[in-house]
Amino acid sequence: MKGKYIEKIIEILQGNNRLTNKEIGVMIHLTGQAVGNRIIKLVENGIIRKFSVEIEYPKNQFIRVFMDRNNFSDFEQFVNSYEAVSSIYKVSGQACYMVIGHFLDDSLNEFIQEISKYGRYSVEVVVADKTSRNKII
Repeated sequence: MKGKYIEKIIEILQGNNRLTNKEIGVMIHLTGQAVGNRIIKLVENGIIRKFSVEIEYPKNQFIRVFMDRNNFSDFEQFVNSYEAVSSIYKVSGQACYMVIGHFLDDSLNEFIQEISKYGRYSVEVVVADKTSRNKII
């Protein structure tokens, strides 16, 4: 699904998904109804999967976990109990899991002590976000 309006609608929604169809229409010279119809088609075709809020966390960590035993269910339940964990992925490669965390210093130390009961780990702390915010997918 391509077209000059489609790409512009996606670009606008990526910048601010709270705009009304009418507001978007004014920006690209279409009616609100025409914009709404195009957005519906984008959702139906799986191009837009969800509308979400992007949170700017003060700290971000990528924590790789190398399990000593295969008590995966217990580990997953434990990790998911932490509010500061936004994602946990079971991965292939050297690590068993990749945990995306947003811990402050003291709570990160506590979390690391607890996950060490399950296996080895490595922690990468984000020092700068270099993501381009104006990408069109």
